[in-house]
Amino acid sequence: MSAAYLAAEGCIAELAHELGDAVVGAHERLLLTAPPPRPAAWAANVWIDPVEIEIASIADAARKLRHIQRNWAPYAPLHHRRAMLIQAALPPVAARPLAFPAPPPQAPLGSWTLLDGTRLLAAPHCTSPFPNGEARFVEDHTGPPSRAYLKLWEALTVIGHRPGPGDRCLDLGSSPGGWTWALQRLGCRVISVDKAPLAPQVAALPRVEYRAQSAFALDPEEIGPVDWLFSDIVCYPARAFALVERWLASGRARRFVCTVKFQGETDHAAAARFAAIPGSQLRHLFHNRHELTWIKLD
Repeated sequence: MSAAYLAAEGCIAELAHELGDAVVGAHERLLLTAPPPRPAAWAANVWIDPVEIEIASIADAARKLRHIQRNWAPYAPLHHRRAMLIQAALPPVAARPLAFPAPPPQAPLGSWTLLDGTRLLAAPHCTSPFPNGEARFVEDHTGPPSRAYLKLWEALTVIGHRPGPGDRCLDLGSSPGGWTWALQRLGCRVISVDKAPLAPQVAALPRVEYRAQSAFALDPEEIGPVDWLFSDIVCYPARAFALVERWLASGRARRFVCTVKFQGETDHAAAARFAAIPGSQLRHLFHNRHELTWIKLD
């Protein structure tokens, strides 16, 4: 077995499509694959080189996991009670919500699941530092006009980069202003673009310039250079791709964080076009819905 891919909630079909004939088995949302590893945007977490372990009891399972390493997160869609008894016998893992902009947890975190009463599957190395890829934050219930800012916080946390004071940021499709609010709090200068208005408390913030126009009619040359281009526009993927292409060709944006939203059936061909852009990455965030986040740094 090469790897095990944990599908994002509700995205098993999308992940199975990505992995294709590499899938050799499934354990609810966990898809088991043959080598070689494959890119998988719809995976919440990837278990690297998982191994099956025979267990004789709850105590035996905990002992064998502890022998490998300290920190483990369970995935327990089946045999839940038995799995929780095993996890309770392991050293506790603090999974407190992250206070943005704190970095993600640094300690190695393995994942494991019970295949049946006498076998578990375990991987000491995973791609996500969060249990089952679930990045949770201490939320702000008073400042932002919507919870969309959590997507942005998560994207900036997982890539390990974020804009800072003085950075010039362009926020496309910004209404009601959740991303603009989050960027302004980082000290950025934000050009916030949407035909719909910003929430009044966001529009009144310093360093926020609101433009009531369509993001698709915006001229990169007229805007000038920006350090970051952000987009959470509700549109078909093909239109979002055309927008990104135009900005890439202009050379006016250094870094990109853009949501690719799917309306109805998942457009896998469009997703592949985003993934093929050199130097970029495409991933499903915990706070994404039926959408992916495309990221391109310097």
